[in-house]
Amino acid sequence: MQPFAIVALVLILARAITELWLSQLNQRHVRAHANEVPIAFRGVIDDATYRRSVDYTLAKSHFGDVANLFDVMLLIAVLFSGVLPWAFARFSATFGTSIPAMAGFLVSTGIALSIPALPFAWYAQFKLEERFGFNTTTMKTWIFDRVKGLLLALLLGYPLLALVLKLMVWTGANWWLWAATVVIAFQLFLLLVAPAVIMPLFNKFTPLPKGALRERLFALAQRTDFPTRSIEVMDGSKRSRHSNAFFTGLGRFRKIVLFDTLIAQLTEPELESVFAHEIGHYKKRHVLKLLGVSIAGVFVAFAAIAWLARQQWFYRAFGFEHQGGFAAASVVPAMLLFALLAGTISFWLSPFIHTWSRRFEYEADAFARATMGEAQSKSEQSHSAPALQRFLLLASDPSRTRTRAAIRSALDTSAATPCALVACRESSLLARELTELPPRLN
Repeated sequence: MQPFAIVALVLILARAITELWLSQLNQRHVRAHANEVPIAFRGVIDDATYRRSVDYTLAKSHFGDVANLFDVMLLIAVLFSGVLPWAFARFSATFGTSIPAMAGFLVSTGIALSIPALPFAWYAQFKLEERFGFNTTTMKTWIFDRVKGLLLALLLGYPLLALVLKLMVWTGANWWLWAATVVIAFQLFLLLVAPAVIMPLFNKFTPLPKGALRERLFALAQRTDFPTRSIEVMDGSKRSRHSNAFFTGLGRFRKIVLFDTLIAQLTEPELESVFAHEIGHYKKRHVLKLLGVSIAGVFVAFAAIAWLARQQWFYRAFGFEHQGGFAAASVVPAMLLFALLAGTISFWLSPFIHTWSRRFEYEADAFARATMGEAQSKSEQSHSAPALQRFLLLASDPSRTRTRAAIRSALDTSAATPCALVACRESSLLARELTELPPRLN
């Protein structure tokens, strides 16, 4: 085995072991607190609901362990069995090494590698989520979602890959700069039009009906100087009883979306708090900041691919022959290998990215509290993780920490209520969802 192959294997195994260790540590922590509702939530969550939330957390964690181990074994087999060089050689011999053919190889390989994950996705939806009463997806909808995703990958991904490969021929050594620029422009275009063109392919979006809630939310938007032309309701109940809200789009396509399940589960004051939280992300420029990081990441990724494409040791570590030059057939193996290894490398950076993202949530919480003028009472259940896990953010959502921050803020402003909705909306919704499950699951 080549030296870099050993390094790659060690990093893959180290990631798998770390993930499994953190998962087991979290499960142990959850079990240790499974028989008693946390002090912060006593009086707002009953014992039965809390117990079911524990069971759900553990079941998802166990399933995640199995899925992760399978993914690791599949990745190791794909990288070190020689199947990729064999498939590349066979594909090239059959279809040639033209740019359309090489783009086709990348797309075909991506589709082939996604197939083994389908049984896990099916089990998660129709067994795990069904077991706890969350699933509302039909088999027809589940299949159509994947067919639509495949068609979008072919219609959007294939031309983009072909253009990136063509840029190698047109621009030579600086191809990666042009490729990164094109990909970023494409991402911005999707960010602009996806809410109006792509998302409706999967869900139905309707304007929030006229009434007290609509007037209340638009008044909040006007009060916070949030430029929105539409507050829309998404038929999230088509697939799940889980609830959510999100802010998406740019320019005239900007909008805030509320799940219909969210509207059914929360009161108007609570929904106003959720809306204020989403506005907080906009006012604090979180989308632009994350977009900036994403843009930088694209340039770094293409620079790394361009450099790796010139390294013989990188190709030989995984059984490829290094050809050199800027022909598509010379760079495609580097692109494929980088895509497969990127998750292992980014894993070790994810704690810092997640910490930054979590800070955004705190900032949106604080904005919502300040905007609402008072803390909105809301129940929550969660499982606080040990310090190391809270830093790595690979365990459950640290919403109790956010709740305590809300409590401190409420005390500082002489607010009377013990818990702010905006600080605990994610996991608190799980408590409401568990409470409102069909009687057969009680």
